Amino acid sequence: MATTEVILTEKIESLGFEADVVKVRAGFARNFLIPRGKALEVTPVTMRKLNLLKTKRAEREATELNEAEELSRRINKLKLNFELETGETGKAFGSITAADIADRLKVELGGKGEVDRHKIHLDRPLKESGSHEISIKLHHDVTTTLHITVKAKGTGEHEAAHAESEQPAEEKPAGGFKAKTKARHQQ
Repeated sequence: MATTEVILTEKIESLGFEADVVKVRAGFARNFLIPRGKALEVTPVTMRKLNLLKTKRAEREATELNEAEELSRRINKLKLNFELETGETGKAFGSITAADIADRLKVELGGKGEVDRHKIHLDRPLKESGSHEISIKLHHDVTTTLHITVKAKGTGEHEAAHAESEQPAEEKPAGGFKAKTKARHQQ
């Protein structure tokens, strides 16, 4: 297969970052990258543009690093509290996942500095009450720690409300598909 070298003008996930000179298949470069402005052919003229692309890349990386460090400082100051519904035996119903933590961070940070759930490192969802330290990789050079406290939801109020809502089996209206169908046929 014929390959060619191109200079990337923007970050492409599977290939590299802007200002990288990469080898790709000729058809991919000719039919996709170059027409869409994502890459330039390697020529003496485009090699001179390479310096401009490198400065653009350096500025972008510096900005990303500064934003990640600022976000890291803000996250280090936070202490999040979560409540888990528990049964009589103390076993948790549900768990706290990376998506739950990301949603809470978005609310706590006020929309300034959203954290992708994939950057939150959880070995497994949290099901135990207590204090937990979660690491978050914001940038390839910046990792921060988030302090989370998980508490069991008060079972006394929940059980009282649950007991009042329960009715004896005889008084409960018949439900389900079969009961409704049977009632229709009897009429």
